[in-house]
Amino acid sequence: MSAMAAAPEPVPTPASGIATGGAPGGTLVEVRDLVKHFPIHGGVLQRTVATVQAVDGVSFTIQRGETLGLVGESGCGKTTVGRLLLRLIEPTSGSIVFDGVDIASFRGSALKPYRRRMQIIFQDPYASLDPRTPIGDSIGEGLRIHGLGSPAERRAKVTRIMDLVGLAPYHARRYPHEFSGGQRQRIGIARALVLEPDLVVCDEPVSALDVSIQAQVLNELKALQRELGLTYLFIAHNMGVVEHISDRVAVMYLGKVAELADRREMFRAPEHPYTQALMSAIPIPDPELRRKRIILRGDVPSPVNPPSGCHFNPRCQLRAELGGPEICATAEPPLLDAGNLHFVACHFRGAAASGGDAS
Repeated sequence: MSAMAAAPEPVPTPASGIATGGAPGGTLVEVRDLVKHFPIHGGVLQRTVATVQAVDGVSFTIQRGETLGLVGESGCGKTTVGRLLLRLIEPTSGSIVFDGVDIASFRGSALKPYRRRMQIIFQDPYASLDPRTPIGDSIGEGLRIHGLGSPAERRAKVTRIMDLVGLAPYHARRYPHEFSGGQRQRIGIARALVLEPDLVVCDEPVSALDVSIQAQVLNELKALQRELGLTYLFIAHNMGVVEHISDRVAVMYLGKVAELADRREMFRAPEHPYTQALMSAIPIPDPELRRKRIILRGDVPSPVNPPSGCHFNPRCQLRAELGGPEICATAEPPLLDAGNLHFVACHFRGAAASGGDAS
């Protein structure tokens, strides 16, 4: 660990100093200009013929004890960001500063202590479990890999964490197919928490569950966060779920952060046209109220060949209303503070009427 002792000097980024929504402690994670390009090989010699620009210059911070919601359409790169953060895949460039140490280039034994401190809850609770292994063994596997405690101590800890997430001790001898979807997700939560991590990446942990079960799991995640002092990166495409659980929200579009703000500020006054379109799709639980829907034109462009300038410009309702300003197609808008620590990447931020107000 001596080689890891020296922490890098803080580098100012657009995401530095974001409002924490009352979260305790300082910065746990700081991502700076994170990039991940996947090569596409073709031809007889399998040369690189193109690249998928999955993540293209993402920066943000996560404070200790808070939940940062990362939201966007399928294919925007949010799951790739989560996997990069955990070093499950290698970044093309950029830095991942965890607890003051840049771990982006760590390998092997240097990275292993940080593996224990960062865990993930997968989207599909069934596919993430070994069907031939009793769930007690699956939950305790991380303890065995990191050499923590004796076999008896590991079994006792597994029993305690199962009780914490609402599973009975006799469930430890059962196999994944013997559980419901909600129970399987609780197994996934127990497996992530048994190592007592600092950071948990929740990769759409409720999208595969019924609505009633979603609410139970979300409330359980919030209760566990308060009890254990956890920090979450919560990845989702459902804005309603993100509003329920997050302290701050980052909206991604085609590999970039389009908007980032405190949850209340984001849902009160979204400024990016893409965020406004997402907000307009949130159902209102009152038949007497109506919300102006914003229907985006066309499909999400390919990350192999993203549009020049602002990636959102071919579908942007604001650009159409303004007569198609050339700057949108030629210059990439930086992520800048629009006031009240509300960061927006738009040349004409706030110029359009928000689609989030019900009338």
